[in-house]
Amino acid sequence: MSSALVSPSDGDNRYKAIQAKLDKLGKAMDDATLELESLFRSMRANAQRTEGLAVDVANAELDKKFVEMTSHVAVALGGAAVQVRHLSDTADEAADLTRQTRRTHSTLYGALDDIRSNRREKTPRPGFLTR
Repeated sequence: MSSALVSPSDGDNRYKAIQAKLDKLGKAMDDATLELESLFRSMRANAQRTEGLAVDVANAELDKKFVEMTSHVAVALGGAAVQVRHLSDTADEAADLTRQTRRTHSTLYGALDDIRSNRREKTPRPGFLTR
């Protein structure tokens, strides 16, 4: 996942710019969902392997503190995996809401943009009349 901003806040509020930003955000959230799902599966598998290791350590009759530490690591990994799952679900929800917002924006302003874009005469910028 890229550490750069998905779309910098540049003050460009034209219809096509907003549509592009929403599209980019939706794709980034979809990518994050996939990466987080992969991380969840990996963490869950590591937690299960660590649980098995704790049993092996116990069966090897090592000091109880090693069994307890290994068990604590397994529990911590399992708990972290659950939180990664929640984060993945949140990213998925954000992606869905972004697509919904993009559709709503298109419904509300798409026709107006078509009219403004196809005129030869200059028209006021959006928000001009609200100042």
